[in-house]
Amino acid sequence: MPAMLAAAQAHLDVAGGLLFRGFGLHGEQPFQQFARAFGHELLTYEFGSTPRSALGKGVYTSTEYPAHQVIPLHCEQSYTRQWPMKIWFHCIVASAQDGETPIADSRQIFARLDPALRRRFEQKRLMYVRNYGNGLDLPWQDAFNTDDRAEAERYCRSQDIAFEWKDDGELRTRQVCQAVARHPRTGQDVWFNQAHLFHVSNLAPAVRESLLMLVDSDFDLPRNVYYGDGSPIEESALQEIRGVLDACTVMFPWVEGDVLMLDNMLAAHGRSTFKGARKIVVAMAEAAHE
Repeated sequence: MPAMLAAAQAHLDVAGGLLFRGFGLHGEQPFQQFARAFGHELLTYEFGSTPRSALGKGVYTSTEYPAHQVIPLHCEQSYTRQWPMKIWFHCIVASAQDGETPIADSRQIFARLDPALRRRFEQKRLMYVRNYGNGLDLPWQDAFNTDDRAEAERYCRSQDIAFEWKDDGELRTRQVCQAVARHPRTGQDVWFNQAHLFHVSNLAPAVRESLLMLVDSDFDLPRNVYYGDGSPIEESALQEIRGVLDACTVMFPWVEGDVLMLDNMLAAHGRSTFKGARKIVVAMAEAAHE
C-alpha cells in the first residue's frame, strides 16, 4: 500500500489529476475510507461559498446548484488564503445526460494567459467582498458553520479576513488574496484564484441588472471581486481569462463508482449542466495556506 500511495502522489504531481475506475467503490463510507487512505484526515468545509450538505466524517455533497447552471472552472477555496491540497469526487449516481466535472491544468492556464495580465494580477492581488444572507447568498451561519457571532469573528481574525456587521444584522467580509501561487512540491507557478467566478460579470445580464437594482452599490452585491487595492478589474481581462479556461478544459463522462482525485493547486474543476438524477460526493484533505 505505501508503494501504491507513493506512485499515486508521483503521478499526481505530473498529471494534476487521477481517475480511479473499476475499483468497486460505491457509496459514501467506502469513498471516505478510500480518501483517508492517502494519509491525511479529511477537512471540514470552512468559509464555504456555495451550498453543500455534510454527509459525515469529511464527506460532502458537491455544490447544490440547479441542474441547468454551469459551475465555471475553479480551484477549491482559491478565493481565500487557506485551501485543501487534495480533493476527491466520487460518482454515486451518474446523470442521464451530461453532468461532467470538467477539469483543466492550472499550469497550462497560467502559461496561456498574457504575461502582462498575469503580472498585473500577481502584483495587485485580489480582494473578495462577500455579503451574506438576505436570501441572496449563503447565510453567514452556513459559511462559518456556527450560529455564534463571536466564533465567526474569531475565524475571520485568524485568517486576516476583515469583517463588519451591517445595520440589518448581516455580515460583510473582505479578504485580500493571491491571484497566482507556487506549488509547494513541484515549484511550478499556477493560476490560483476565482476572480472570473466571483466577479459580477459572471452573472447572466438579467440577473446582474436585477441584483444591482436591489443594492446601493456593487460593493453590496452578495459577492464581487476587485484588485487588492479596491480598484475595479477590467472586464476585458476577465473575458480573456474565461477564454483561456475554456481552451484548457478537458471532460469525460462519469461512470458510477468512479473516483476523481485532483491536486487542487494543479487542476481546476467545474460542473456541466445535467438532466436526471446526479449524485457526486466530495472530500478534501491536506490543508495549505498562502
